[in-house]
Amino acid sequence: MFGIDPLYWMLMLPVMLLSFFASFRVKSAFKKYSQVRTAFGITGAQAARQILDRNGLGHVEVVETHGFLSDHYDPTKKVVRLSPEVYRSPSLASVGIAAHETGHAVQHAKSYAPLMLRNMMVPVASIGSNFAWIAIMAGFVIGLMGLVKIGILLFSAVVVFQLLTLPVEFNASAKAKEMLTGYGLVSTGELAGVNKVLSAAAMTYVAAAASAIVTLLYFLLRAGLIGGRDD
Repeated sequence: MFGIDPLYWMLMLPVMLLSFFASFRVKSAFKKYSQVRTAFGITGAQAARQILDRNGLGHVEVVETHGFLSDHYDPTKKVVRLSPEVYRSPSLASVGIAAHETGHAVQHAKSYAPLMLRNMMVPVASIGSNFAWIAIMAGFVIGLMGLVKIGILLFSAVVVFQLLTLPVEFNASAKAKEMLTGYGLVSTGELAGVNKVLSAAAMTYVAAAASAIVTLLYFLLRAGLIGGRDD
């Protein structure tokens, strides 16, 4: 249905191109700066551990996990999980990503409002992500606009989640750069490389938010809730 709709492709193609560019940029930046060793020779795991300890978060573990760039902070178990290439490598890319993830741990410890709101949205956004498309497509097929509206409402939760993700990620990156230099883990001259990696990663979240917003716009247009009814 949506795959052959010209309006869908007119709206989504620019976002798809942005997503492709963001993915390419983050992989390119990581590849480049994963080959640049930090002046102090610390690994991503060591950087994460030092940052956590300096912030009174000695109880938060730093562990190695599987998958390329699968790094994340788990707020439920209070664990920073780092991919092998980040955990073990003493590169600018590794310490930058590790510091970013520990930034989330610091946010959690300080009850950073956007993070708390995003965490509250996780169950609703998960339901929206799993069932919104089903409800919307089924509603259009059987001609039940009430079901379409329910699906759109569910998908709106996904959009809110993606929008809340932006300040969370931007703040974590800002904290990462501040802590890396403030704690003497990287020099001021090395910060430019770290910034390139974190800025590239941030673009992927911008692309995800843009995709969600444009998808919601498409649903609203097709349902006739904005721009007049399209029969």
